[in-house]
Amino acid sequence: QVPLAESGGGLVQAGGSLTLSCTASGHSFRTYAMGWFRQASGKEREFVAAINWNGSSRLLADSLKGRFVISRDGAKNTVYLQMNSLKPEDTAVYYCAHGYGSNRSDYSSWGQGTQVTVSS
Repeated sequence: QVPLAESGGGLVQAGGSLTLSCTASGHSFRTYAMGWFRQASGKEREFVAAINWNGSSRLLADSLKGRFVISRDGAKNTVYLQMNSLKPEDTAVYYCAHGYGSNRSDYSSWGQGTQVTVSS
């Protein structure tokens, strides 16, 4: 298990931006692939984005291309999710996780989540 902690969620108006952070504990973070998922109320948790250990490979849900960007800073043990042009339908709890892929089964550790609310 890799301890993960998300931050940066909050309330934002439609069209605005937010950047989420996920901090991992442990000296091996630089070797970790990481991902982001989100879960809206009453819906299944869905894949958002993933990044491999050095940032050379990234995945992004098709519906979010052009608005969301995943990045990482190994020196800070942190992965970021930059979210632009936010829409009310982006409202969800956002989770970071250790692993790589677009399926929940590709991930072994999860953070507690951070709430993002987009008002219209």
